[in-house]
Amino acid sequence: MDAARGIWLAFVAALVLFFPAIASAQEARFGDENIAVELRSDGPPVPGETWMLALKFMPSSKEWHGYWSNPGDAGQGMTLDLDLPEGWVAGEPLYPVPQTLVISGLMNHIYEGEHGVLVPVEVPADAAVANIAPITGFVSYLACTDRICVPQDARLSLTEGGDFRAWRAAIAPPLDSIAGYEIQRDRLRVGIPLPAELELGEMHLFFADTQIGGFAPQYAAVQTYIRDGNLLVAEIPLRRLDGQEDTALPERIGGILSLGGGEGLRFEAEQRDVPLEDVKPIRGPVDIPPLWILLVASLVGGLLLNIMPCVFPILSLKALALAKAGGDEASARRDALAYTAGVVLACAALGALILLLRSAGEQVGWAFQLQEPRIVAALFLLASAITANFLGVFQVPGMAIAGGKPSAKGSFATGLLAAFVATPCTGPFMALALGAALVLRPIEGFAIFTSLGVGLALPFLLIGFVPAWRRKLPKPGPWMERFRRWMGIPMGLTVLALAWLLWRIADGFWLTMIGIVSVLVLALLASMGQRQSKGLGGDKIFFASIVALAIFALSIFPEPEASEPASAESIHKPVQFSESALAESRASGRPVFVWFTADWCITCKVNEQVAIERDDTLEAFSKAEVLTMRGDWTRRDEEIASFLAYQGVAGVPLYLWYAPGGDAQQLPQVLTPAMLRDLAEQASSPRSE
Repeated sequence: MDAARGIWLAFVAALVLFFPAIASAQEARFGDENIAVELRSDGPPVPGETWMLALKFMPSSKEWHGYWSNPGDAGQGMTLDLDLPEGWVAGEPLYPVPQTLVISGLMNHIYEGEHGVLVPVEVPADAAVANIAPITGFVSYLACTDRICVPQDARLSLTEGGDFRAWRAAIAPPLDSIAGYEIQRDRLRVGIPLPAELELGEMHLFFADTQIGGFAPQYAAVQTYIRDGNLLVAEIPLRRLDGQEDTALPERIGGILSLGGGEGLRFEAEQRDVPLEDVKPIRGPVDIPPLWILLVASLVGGLLLNIMPCVFPILSLKALALAKAGGDEASARRDALAYTAGVVLACAALGALILLLRSAGEQVGWAFQLQEPRIVAALFLLASAITANFLGVFQVPGMAIAGGKPSAKGSFATGLLAAFVATPCTGPFMALALGAALVLRPIEGFAIFTSLGVGLALPFLLIGFVPAWRRKLPKPGPWMERFRRWMGIPMGLTVLALAWLLWRIADGFWLTMIGIVSVLVLALLASMGQRQSKGLGGDKIFFASIVALAIFALSIFPEPEASEPASAESIHKPVQFSESALAESRASGRPVFVWFTADWCITCKVNEQVAIERDDTLEAFSKAEVLTMRGDWTRRDEEIASFLAYQGVAGVPLYLWYAPGGDAQQLPQVLTPAMLRDLAEQASSPRSE
């Protein structure tokens, strides 16, 4: 073993010594046959903005691997030289989370398979980007298998395009706060602030620094992990470097904490005390809640979603369907199963879409579709049509909302609609389940979303299969027609709410055009209703015409401007959320309250009126000198989406309380009037002493 280790070290050392001569030549001598490389750009450069470039590495076969910037005990990191216009500055390369490979007792930090390394370039504000010379460069790196290593190099010529979405998603995101480190005897201790609720996989700490004062990390040694609340501590053995005993420790060190499964966090740690004596260490992954607990939480969350404010617009559909369940038992069971199938299919399909988009690098969460103007516009047209149906303008044979005899197809369609309209918020128990669904294996995440649909449909399912419950329902009669017309009021309010949301996420042009289309749709529906009253046919032609009109209108409207909608006024005058602003606020030594909301989240708005936008809350916050911050997720925002995922939740609302010098305390998704006031009073007591 020692002989093999010595031969490997000597071989790699010879290659490393030879690399400076390779780099200085600036002409490719070895080529990139084993791991090919391309230089790509994310669109053209824009003056005054960061231009993202990428090095796309493509091994010729599975046996070849490349290296991280710190290759570990052996290997060689990448050397890059870009020929940029004067004044343009290339930043430090951004790497994905590395993998570990131990050969003959040597730990290597590697990448297997195709991967991208991002290179941010700062473009001057006065840069003339129209006629810049072609961007070129030179890169040298090492390609290895388990048996051999081959130097590689290439002259680079920039081409535009590439899968930047996936490359960005693979980059380890930065931690939102500074970690701490200290050296005790021959051990390095790094304290990384992480929420206690964050589930950890197979962890490994990769150091960007090859030397820490007079020490070097023992990369292949066993890393010990300790968790105490919101603090994760990694302990790594060190070895002393000869002749460098008096070398001062750096103010900061950095690296990547791998959480397993390709996930990880970039961190920086400053020198400070990390006291964790007498705390029991953990090795390997921390136990996560069993899948059955997450499935039960999702089921209960879906059940409670039936009484959440965000579901109120569809309660009219459910009330009529319940009344129609008073028929024969076979019909009741058939309708209950059809409705359940519609709800479960909608929730499962939406969950599968979220998981697929996230796997492709998209930062999306629960109810993400309400951030898209075209989908909101489609919902506006649909809600307008349902309102007209409730008011008796036209009939939809077979659907519960029509007031006629229900059918399996109608109940199935009602279930689809109910689940889709119910997505704008998350209720109790859903945060745990849906947050876990985004980090578990896809099949487990899919099961959680399916369980949510079962919970949402459960009341209907029980009514259909429990005759005693069904007998307690009111008997069908003329009252149902009157009730259906009264239900046009909440559906009409839903139309107004969707119009307001469309104005918020799009613009006045979109709202005007969709309003015109809705008038045309309602005119066609009214004409169809008149034919129905006379016993004439043609319903299918009218429905086809309406669908074609809606699709045509939604497809030709131009994309709205990307400007951020103005946030609603708040008595707290909160700062707009960003991770840098949060770090600055936490460093002030004052309490910090952060809430994440969206205009389409009804639960968010209810919480704001009940607990946040209150004079007594403002008075308590002022007394405790609480800093407030709001993250508006009405439109897509990758920074907010990443932060929500980091906190282990799938969507809004999210409420965080930071005590002075403390870590995040995640509050319930349903706030009580006194909850925030009590937190502020607890924080103000020590300050007033």
